[in-house]
Amino acid sequence: MMHALPELARNSVEEFVKSKKVISPPEKLSPEMTGKSGVFVCIKNNGRLRGCIGTFMPCCGNIAEETIRNAISAASGDPRFPAVSETELSDLEFTVDVLSPPEKVEEISTLDHKKYGVIVSNGPRRGLLLPNLEGVDSVEEQLRITRIKAGISEDEPAEIFRFEVQRYR
Repeated sequence: MMHALPELARNSVEEFVKSKKVISPPEKLSPEMTGKSGVFVCIKNNGRLRGCIGTFMPCCGNIAEETIRNAISAASGDPRFPAVSETELSDLEFTVDVLSPPEKVEEISTLDHKKYGVIVSNGPRRGLLLPNLEGVDSVEEQLRITRIKAGISEDEPAEIFRFEVQRYR
């Protein structure tokens, strides 16, 4: 059975793709939908990434609203992919990652690519990579990819932050 957060993400995308309407959060929120947190919604189609958008800090009133907003963005606004079409809806799988507040990293040795996601920043340039991703097998690889996403070269200084996620499938 699908967890309530990925189900909310799916319902949000289905309604938006079919009618261009944004659903409201459930009247009675489950405990993991309350509170405020950054949320990433990732969509896969037959195991392949189809969209992934999120916020590392909360932008909405609660996790349910954040999930709805980011699910629609992942389906319609990820610049790497065309918008999700109605014919794809039945093939989509959703994961929702609820992020802990980021904490500054002083020593790279305190990172673990399976446990922590990372944010790398230099001024306004910022990149984020979720933890425990397929094909990312070391902290060094995680940081390299995140720097590329941020447009920060290997020889430029950068602040590093880490965060944990609760992943819902």
